Amino acid sequence: MDAPRHIDLKKDRGLTIEWQDGTRSSFSIAYLRRMSPSADMRELRKEMSRNPLTILPRAAATSDIVATGAELVGNYAIRITFSDGHNSGIYTWEYLRQLAAEQDNPDERAPGDDAAPHDDPLGLGP
Repeated sequence: MDAPRHIDLKKDRGLTIEWQDGTRSSFSIAYLRRMSPSADMRELRKEMSRNPLTILPRAAATSDIVATGAELVGNYAIRITFSDGHNSGIYTWEYLRQLAAEQDNPDERAPGDDAAPHDDPLGLGP
């Protein structure tokens, strides 16, 4: 997948990406944190789908989270550091495109949530 044409991160509001084809995707910081592709967040979302009474970690339960930093990972992803210290999710361009398409997802399940633990955790394929 091609790298975005333009990336704009507003640490207290969200991430806006302009893709090579001219389309735009926007994500709130709270949404990006909830949908982190990290293994721990994938497992939490799986648990929440099985048990609606799952107790959320404090950070996952609040919308007052902000981004404190971001860095590009090669030419295929961005890593965002959040105010709760979470920084293990690597958001590949492909993953962000999938999130954009599924943003109105009422179950708040992310692409790859059904994958086995550590089965291609970066979403890079074989």
